[in-house]
Amino acid sequence: MTWNIEIENIAGILNGSTEIEPGLNAVRASNWQGKSSFIESIKTGLGVSTSLTEGKEHGQVHLQTPGNDVFVELIRKNGTVHRNGQPYLEDEYDVIRTLLFSCLDEQNEIRRAVREGENLEEVLMRPLDFQNIDEQIADLKREREQIKSEFAQAKEAKNRLPSVQEKVTRIETELEDLREDYDELTGSDDEEQASSTTSNQSKLAQARSERDQAENQIERLERSIQRLGSRLKEKQTKLEDIEIVEDENVESELKAAREQLQDIKRDAEVLQAIYSANEMVLNENRLDLLSEVQRELTGDKISCWICGNETRRSEVEDQLDDLGEKIVNLRSKLKSQRDEVEQLEARREDIKQSRRRKRDLESEIGTLEDNLADHEQSLEDAKERRKNAQQRVEELSESVDETVEKITDVESDIKYREAELKDAEDELAALESRANQVEMLENERDELKTEIEDLRNRKDQIKYEAREAFDEAMNEIITRFDTGFETARLTSDFDLVVARGGREASLDALSEGELELLGFVTALAGHKSFDVADVTPIMLVDGVGGLDDENLHTLIDYLQERVDYLVFTIYPEYTSFEGAEIDPSDWEVATDQQATAH
Repeated sequence: MTWNIEIENIAGILNGSTEIEPGLNAVRASNWQGKSSFIESIKTGLGVSTSLTEGKEHGQVHLQTPGNDVFVELIRKNGTVHRNGQPYLEDEYDVIRTLLFSCLDEQNEIRRAVREGENLEEVLMRPLDFQNIDEQIADLKREREQIKSEFAQAKEAKNRLPSVQEKVTRIETELEDLREDYDELTGSDDEEQASSTTSNQSKLAQARSERDQAENQIERLERSIQRLGSRLKEKQTKLEDIEIVEDENVESELKAAREQLQDIKRDAEVLQAIYSANEMVLNENRLDLLSEVQRELTGDKISCWICGNETRRSEVEDQLDDLGEKIVNLRSKLKSQRDEVEQLEARREDIKQSRRRKRDLESEIGTLEDNLADHEQSLEDAKERRKNAQQRVEELSESVDETVEKITDVESDIKYREAELKDAEDELAALESRANQVEMLENERDELKTEIEDLRNRKDQIKYEAREAFDEAMNEIITRFDTGFETARLTSDFDLVVARGGREASLDALSEGELELLGFVTALAGHKSFDVADVTPIMLVDGVGGLDDENLHTLIDYLQERVDYLVFTIYPEYTSFEGAEIDPSDWEVATDQQATAH
């Protein structure tokens, strides 16, 4: 349940981190130690502030909560601070109601409006400007129109049920009559004739079925042959377009180039090691570690630590410079050689890919040719079967007498009626299913109507809830604090009115502490009426003036009852609170850097 926050260049905090525990979290410090900047850092993580440290081009907040891992980055471009990353809140409606009713620092618009005696309607109702009520109403209207259409269809289905049920009954009767006719036609006294008729009829149906199957197979095969021919032609064209530039020397050239590359690299490493070691001896002025040094006005004389001959430091340096030039030349040669190796490798890979593509195409062409030959043979077989089946159909048709034709007609009628019955039964089932939705759709339509009306009355409802929440909070405040006024209320026009001695009193006559209490009560009214706790479990309090130690404790206890996390700032002289205390002494703040600079 703990929140972890890491801060860099936000407001006055250059670097800092801490934990926020459930319940009370008091940031105790004197001025200029980062109390208010810490509040701004949390606001930055929430997505309601972009307070980048003055003079800094980049800042960030990493906020880890039980359900979110938030990273917000601030960048200054052309004098404007831009935000990257995904803050805790992104929806504009959530951002504005959190800023107004949960971020209760000195810049809070609610507290400021109360202190200055302004009308509170505009600032308290501001979140409604971001809730897109008109768009929501339009969406609900479109949904309602859809429900109305479905409701009309359901009612129409309910009205059509009797006629469709009658249709199903009629078809069932006709089907029963046809089956009786079929039984009479096939129930001949001459069993041999009946058997022969039935046999010829069965053979004719079988021959027709075989003919139809062969025709269908011929159509499928012809389409497949056409497709295979197109694909084969396409692959052959691609194969013809492939040109393989044979280069038998590429492997040997690549091997030689790689060996030369390794030789150059090894030479460069050897020379670099010699150069670095000698350069360190000279730069660190440690010649006496390797040789005897004679200090003279014209230059130091030394014994060469390689050959033992006497020389001067300047001559060693000149030699070292020459060695450096050789290293530069070797590096240039190394780059050229590496480019040559890469070009040879690319050339070898191009040859391999061309060969591989050619093999693949040749394999695909072979497969397509085999498939094409199989399909062509199958087509010839199917044409032969169709021809034989057509001959049998013609022979059997001549031998089928009028009775068989009648039986065939009756069978055809039976099949038609069976299909018609199935369609009618399916239609009946669909109508019954749709008709059963009448009540549900009617309820949905009424619910949408109510929801639209609620949205239309949203502002009036919020105004009412805000005034009710203000009165409720005011009654609790009066019982907890010994204020100089008896009560306070919001008028229907959202003017703040206080009563003292049974009469209306001017806000100018109130103390700073009393105005602070009224500001918090007003903010809590918005917090409750706009359901801020549903999107933001934390409340931030900063810059509370005019309250002594006891009253501040009372206020903090009252606020803590309404949120899961309460973060507030206090000065060291206030007594401790029953909760977690956040010590900013380990943070690096801008004032520390300024003091160091002075």
